[in-house]
Amino acid sequence: MLERSHDDTITQDLLTVVTRELGYREKPGQHTKFGAWYADLTKDPQYRNAPWCDMFIAWAADQAGVSDYVGEFAWTPSHARWFEQHQAWTDQPEPGALVFFDWSGGDNIKGIDHVGIVEKVENGKIHTIEANVDRVWLKRKVRDESKVVGYGLPRKVRETLTTSPTTVDLRPEAVTAVANPTRGLDPTATIATAVLALALAASVIATGFHVRRFATSTGRHRRKRPTPTDS
Repeated sequence: MLERSHDDTITQDLLTVVTRELGYREKPGQHTKFGAWYADLTKDPQYRNAPWCDMFIAWAADQAGVSDYVGEFAWTPSHARWFEQHQAWTDQPEPGALVFFDWSGGDNIKGIDHVGIVEKVENGKIHTIEANVDRVWLKRKVRDESKVVGYGLPRKVRETLTTSPTTVDLRPEAVTAVANPTRGLDPTATIATAVLALALAASVIATGFHVRRFATSTGRHRRKRPTPTDS
């Protein structure tokens, strides 16, 4: 996994890992190292030889240390929905965005069946890096937007996660205990505990302290069988 610096961006970290894998070819039986990694991650062997466009991205995000912002999925519609839930879904391409395709030309997330990473946007075309394309390859592609459903923006996921304030549960019983101390408790200790709790809450509110909810932010998808994807 890459060591990240404060100056690194999600795009730079992710593309550094992704470009190193260009030219990778699927092994016989549709096996890939990305599917093997994802199967181990999810404890589900079905992924070892499953379509691997999104599992490659999950692997690359893990290697780059940006899984919290990119997600770890095998099922492309769920991955797109995750970006939508994080207010990170758009119809405007940019480098580092994940681009989601529906080969039938639809515009509904439910119809998505392939995903890649935008490397650059030039002359009305999106230059991508995609896995499981041309049947077996991980390679660069140049595409128009006729089959694009939308884009997921990891940078926007990071913004969402770092600007959501922490909710502090100030229980009424903590205050009640001061006025009516429980038998057997030291009233002085009870008061001190309540004051400490209120001071902590005030500190949290004043400083804007945030807690990263890793379990929800990584977006690991375990149960849904991945849809066939290639182009």
